Amino acid sequence: KLCRTRSISRPAQVGGRPQARFLSGDRDTAAAAAKLKLRTRLLVTVLFGGSLLGVWWYVHAEREQKLQRQRVEQLRQVALGQGTFSLVDHTGRRRTKRDFLGSWVLLYFGFTHCPDICPDELDKLSAAVAALDRNASLPPVQPLFITVDPERDDVAALARYVKDFHPRLIGLTGTAEEVKHAGRDYRVYASPGPKDEDGDYIVDHTILIYLISPDGLFLDYYNRMKSAEQIADSVRKHMESYVTL
Repeated sequence: KLCRTRSISRPAQVGGRPQARFLSGDRDTAAAAAKLKLRTRLLVTVLFGGSLLGVWWYVHAEREQKLQRQRVEQLRQVALGQGTFSLVDHTGRRRTKRDFLGSWVLLYFGFTHCPDICPDELDKLSAAVAALDRNASLPPVQPLFITVDPERDDVAALARYVKDFHPRLIGLTGTAEEVKHAGRDYRVYASPGPKDEDGDYIVDHTILIYLISPDGLFLDYYNRMKSAEQIADSVRKHMESYVTL
């Protein structure tokens, strides 16, 4: 017997499914290539932007450090608070400026018989110190109060007075000459007014809070217009940008 072979016709591939699959594959490849290019561009943009940001941060940091060094040099030339003092605190202990080296200090000159301004400023100073105390990453600030009225502000008077403010507040007094010397070093003006029939009087004096760095250098001052929040924020910034001498 002869085996007859039957021919099988196949569908034309032009315009049929095989060619459609081929064209679809081309489109997928092109889409993948486009996505790769987009990702590459994004990566380059991110890396370039990150590099620019890093350069900007470095230049900014260098500029801030340079400005801080210039600020310190300017303060040196001002020659404010660069001397020393020797006074007695509210516990009767002799204190000098050297005792406070290594600490940040907020210093105020006033007197215990002051009717309103001194209590207000010491309340503000105490609030600023308390606000800074709540930030555990910052070093503690030592508040100091130096009297400009040594005639009435003896150790006992200061001991009673400082109890009304921050628990770390130290009151300092001394002889008239010792107190005058301490005030003169910070260019503090103090002048007792006339006494009334009861012997009472008001002392006209400079109303400023001074910021002293751990190296004993005057850094900044705050007048009555500054709030406790503004003082605390300023002190924090000084701490963060502080350059050890």
